[in-house]
Amino acid sequence: MSLYKDKALRELSIWQKKMEKKPGFTNGLTKNIQRKLNGIIPEKINIMITKSIEVMVKTVILGCKYISKENLNNSKMDLKTREDLVRRKIDIYKKTAMVSGAGTGAGGLVLGMADFPILLGLKIKFLFDAAGIYGFDLKDYKERLYILYVFQIAFSSDKRRNKIYKIISDWDNYSESLPLNGDNFDWRTFQEEYRDYIDISKMLQLVPGIGAPVGAYVNYKLMGKLGYTAMNAYRLRILK
Repeated sequence: MSLYKDKALRELSIWQKKMEKKPGFTNGLTKNIQRKLNGIIPEKINIMITKSIEVMVKTVILGCKYISKENLNNSKMDLKTREDLVRRKIDIYKKTAMVSGAGTGAGGLVLGMADFPILLGLKIKFLFDAAGIYGFDLKDYKERLYILYVFQIAFSSDKRRNKIYKIISDWDNYSESLPLNGDNFDWRTFQEEYRDYIDISKMLQLVPGIGAPVGAYVNYKLMGKLGYTAMNAYRLRILK
């Protein structure tokens, strides 16, 4: 085994322990606060967020928008070279998300909320790029479905995260039980989990005067978290 693979396995083991960790008291408390904040948001904004997530999920399942040019499934590229490419993508998307958060955060409530569908699109586009670099065929809807599970495990409650981790840790067997198309995907639970996850700090993006720096910082961190999650979710399948 190469030194790099050994390092990747150690990092994967640390990540797996985090995924298996039982939900704590603070997780439930934070989620309740987030739900209260979501209740303060005007209904038309909540509808916009929900609709954005619904459209995104259905678009991913149909595969009609995000198919990546980063298709390396036939490449003999080693893991280190692939992950160097993934890290470059993470840096690019983090900077793009940061610019979006700063620009929309400076515009108050309406522009601040407009950042949600923008950031959502960036997250999914990154996941498609990452899957392609790791060599998975995105023409297969089950691979696109895996992307949605990776997204969920990054942006869900601890309780939901535990359930999703069990699915992706046994993906080969689980995917065999899936229907031939993605019509039965539970997008309602998906969008509710994502909406409830919206970070408290993300809400500060809507506050006049501090929205721009907060939006930039939070978007940068969220995209970084997704990158870290995606790398380990694909290592889980490649290295096991």
